[in-house]
Amino acid sequence: MITVQPITSGFAAEVGDVDLGKPLSVENLAEIRSAFTRYAVLVFPDQTFDDESQLAFARNFGPLETTVFKQRKDHKLRLHENLADVGNLDADDRILTSSDRQRLYNLGNRLWHTDSSFKRVPAYCSMLHARSIPPIGGQTEFADLRAAYDALPEPTKRRITGRIAEHSIMTSRAKLGFADFDEDERRAFAPVPQVLARRLPDSGRMSLYLASHAGTIRGMPQAEAEALLKELIEHATQRQFVYSHRWRVSDLVIWDDRCTMHRGMEFDDQRYKRDMRRATVSDVAPTCEQMGLAVAAE
Repeated sequence: MITVQPITSGFAAEVGDVDLGKPLSVENLAEIRSAFTRYAVLVFPDQTFDDESQLAFARNFGPLETTVFKQRKDHKLRLHENLADVGNLDADDRILTSSDRQRLYNLGNRLWHTDSSFKRVPAYCSMLHARSIPPIGGQTEFADLRAAYDALPEPTKRRITGRIAEHSIMTSRAKLGFADFDEDERRAFAPVPQVLARRLPDSGRMSLYLASHAGTIRGMPQAEAEALLKELIEHATQRQFVYSHRWRVSDLVIWDDRCTMHRGMEFDDQRYKRDMRRATVSDVAPTCEQMGLAVAAE
């Protein structure tokens, strides 16, 4: 039987007495899923994965995404195509130079975001494993979008019900002045519709669905949409909704992309190596379809 130690009463918990690198019993997997539904962020210390065992564990939750870096034909992958490389190392395990495209692209991870909200079928969950970490800095912060939704004033809940935002990874990168996308990427990363508020099918709870990838809201003037998105993100990232995780080597952290945002914190990435490997599992359907909203092409 696994051990679940809450970090707060309803958001984030540590999980022990389980080795995720080995096949799990039906009972243990059910316990993990139950804890995941309740807490949305689970921390598993001392998980000594190799890449294949990390991917095997992730497949328990659904089909795996392919890294966006595979879209770029001139990019040499360091890791398996089903692992997102969110560290600061090149294909030869050297620290990326300050002007390297991959480093500049990955700086977008320091913005509040939700993994793969820029895909028509976005992410269900992400699983990040720490192989090496900087001695200072580099924490990851998580925001509970369920609690943030619950705390909204009723007029705001009514205002966002049925609203659809457009998400693109080019939107978030533009906020940092990054625009180095080739034509294949621009086609692949065209904006996609996502609901602003969604009901989670496993818990029945309502949640905001936000990310720095969101740039417009359908049927709303641009200035009003930008102001609303900014207001919602500022609301959702207040301290009472946020858990900050200080990494330890061999931590595996799993989070529910349907109802959390996260961001990586700064560290001296020209001095310290950070090797972090993320497996991401796809959701079952587009968010609009899950909420029963018809979406016309634009």
